[in-house]
Amino acid sequence: MFPTTSSKALECVGPSSPQCFRRNKEMSVYNCEWHMNTKEKNVTYDLHIWRNKLNHKVFRRLLNTSIEINTEDLIRYSPVVIWLEAHTGNSVCTSKNTSVTLNETVKLKAPENISVAWFQNHLNLTWKASENDLALAEVWFLNETKLWEKLNTTEITHNKTAYQFAVENLQKNTAYQVKLRHKTTGCHNPLWSDWSPLVIVPAKLEDKLEVTMTNNTSEGARKVKLTWKPVHHAAAVPEVKYTVRDTQSSGGCPCMKKKAFSTNRTEYTGYVSYSPANLSVIARNAAGSSPPAIVTIVSAEPVHNLKPCNKTLLDEELDKANCLEWYKLQDGEPKLVARKTKRDRKSFKNSIKDYVGYIYFEHLCVNERPKTVQMCFYYQKENVPKIAPPDFFASSEKEGSVTLSWKAIPQEDRQGVITHFNLCSVQLNSKDEHHQCHRIPASLVEYQLDNLGPGRKYNITVAGVTSMGEGPKAIVIFNTMNPKKGWWKLGLVIVFLFIFLIGSMCIWKRMKQKILPPVPKTPTLDFDCHQKFPWDMLKVEEERVHDVMLLQLNPNGCTQSEDVKDATMSIDTPTEGTVLSDDDAIRPLKGSKEVETPNMEQEDMLGLLPYRKGLVFEMKMDEF
Repeated sequence: MFPTTSSKALECVGPSSPQCFRRNKEMSVYNCEWHMNTKEKNVTYDLHIWRNKLNHKVFRRLLNTSIEINTEDLIRYSPVVIWLEAHTGNSVCTSKNTSVTLNETVKLKAPENISVAWFQNHLNLTWKASENDLALAEVWFLNETKLWEKLNTTEITHNKTAYQFAVENLQKNTAYQVKLRHKTTGCHNPLWSDWSPLVIVPAKLEDKLEVTMTNNTSEGARKVKLTWKPVHHAAAVPEVKYTVRDTQSSGGCPCMKKKAFSTNRTEYTGYVSYSPANLSVIARNAAGSSPPAIVTIVSAEPVHNLKPCNKTLLDEELDKANCLEWYKLQDGEPKLVARKTKRDRKSFKNSIKDYVGYIYFEHLCVNERPKTVQMCFYYQKENVPKIAPPDFFASSEKEGSVTLSWKAIPQEDRQGVITHFNLCSVQLNSKDEHHQCHRIPASLVEYQLDNLGPGRKYNITVAGVTSMGEGPKAIVIFNTMNPKKGWWKLGLVIVFLFIFLIGSMCIWKRMKQKILPPVPKTPTLDFDCHQKFPWDMLKVEEERVHDVMLLQLNPNGCTQSEDVKDATMSIDTPTEGTVLSDDDAIRPLKGSKEVETPNMEQEDMLGLLPYRKGLVFEMKMDEF
C-alpha cells in the first residue's frame, strides 16, 4: 500500500520529485535534492522514504532543498518509494512519488574548472573526474547565430584524475560558448549531473605577433621598446594577455627582478645590457597561446672592434649587484657558455677552457636597471695560432710592386688575441738575398709591397702573432713584371689579333657567298661592224613583199655622212605556195654593185628591214 496525500492538503503546485543518490560508488553518504517554485517564506519540507509499513523513514521540518543521510538510516539494496511534502502555513503540497534502489543510483557533481584548448580543428574540454569509471557527456554549443546546438552524447575518456572530451570540426577562427553535463557508466541507475557553468571558448591563436622594436643606447644600457598589433577580436574574448620574456632577466643576470612581464596592452618598454638578448612576445587566451615572436638584440659592440681584456673580476668576490658573462662565437653568432653571480660561483669554471676566445661582459645592477661596465675579448690562457692565414694570394698591376691579400684566421684556430701579422719577403736566385719584414696591424688583411726589382722572383710569407709568439706561415712565390717581356707579350697579342681578324674576314666572305649568293648581271652583247651577216639563214616564205626604200651608207665607215638618193628595188613576187631557193631567195637590185661588209651602223640599219612571216630580204645598194 502506498501512502496518500493528507486530507488537509490544498490544491497547489508541489515541489519536484526528490532525487536521492551518492556522488560516487565509494561514498557512504546519500544526498537528496529537490526544488520548488514559490515566493512564500518559512516553507518546510517532510521527506518520506517508504519500503513498507514497518520500514517508513520520515525526515521532518527541513528548511533547505537538500539533505545528507548516512547509509545506516536507509534501505539501500531494495526498491523504496520517495516523496516530499511542502508545508506553507496551513497548506500542504505533495510531490510525485519516485521508486528507486538507492545503492544503484549515482549522480556526479557538475563539471567544474573546465579548461579548453585548440588542437588543429578540434577543441579539447578537460575537467576534474569524480571517480575512476568512464562517463558520458552531453555538450551544447552557442554559435555565432546565437542558437544552441547539441552534440551527440559521447563517451568521454578518463585520464588519471580528469575527464577529457574532444569536439571535432569546429571553426577555429570563431568564438563559442559551451555548457555540458555528464553521468557515470559504472552503475545501473546513473543520473545526469547538473549543468556546468557557461564556458567561453575564444578563437585559436595561430599566428605570431607582428612585433617591431626600437632601442637607444645610453650609460651602459639599452632602452628597448616593443610594439605589436592586437589579436583578432574573436581570439580576445573574454580577455587576452601578452607575456614578454627576455633571456637576461630569466637567467638572473644582471638584475634579478622579473622573469616575465604580463600586460593587456600592445606595447612594452624595458632595459637590457650590452650583451646579446632575445625578447619573446606571446599572446595568451583561455584556449591557448600563440607561437612566440622572438626579437633578437645583438651585442652593442661588433666583435672585431673589441679590445683584449686587461683585468676581470673572475677571481674576485661578487656582490648581489655584479654579474659576469662569457660568450663564445659559434658559426659567427655569440653563444652564452658561462655566467657568474654571487649565487653561482663554481659551476662556470668548468665551462671556460684554455686557448678559447670569449667575449667577456661585466654588468652591474643600478636602480633596478642593468649597466655594462666592461666588454672585451678574453682568453683564460693563450697560445700561438694553429694555422697560417688562409687564402694567401699575390697579384701585380704595376712594375716593382705586388699586392698581397689573405683571410683572417678563424676564431677557433687563433688560440689567442692576434696582435699583428708578420709579412716577410726574400729575393730568390740572388747572391745578396735581402730579407725584409713588415709588421701589419691585426685589423688588415691586405698589404702592398713596393720597391721590388723587375723580373725577379720573391718568396713572401705571412703569419699571425699572439702574445705567445708567431704561428705557422703562409707562403707564396711571386715573379715581378719584366718590361721587355711585357712588350714582347704585347706584340704577340697584337699579331694574334691581326691573324684572328684576317681569318674572320675570310670566313665571313665564304659564309656570305653561301648565305647571300651574288645576283647575276644582265649580259651585254658586243657587236662587230665587220661581222659577216649570216645570209644563208634567211629564208623567204612570204607571198608578197612591199617596196623598200634604201639609204646609202658611208663606204668609209659605219656612220652615215650625207643624204642618199631614193632608190627602188624591184623584187620578183613569188606566187602563193612557192618556196625560194638559197640562190633565188634574195636577188640583187638591178644596176647595183656589191659593197664592203657593212659596219656596225649598217647592221643596225639592216635590223630595220621589213620582214613578214619570217621572210627576210637581202638588200644591196647601187653605187651612185
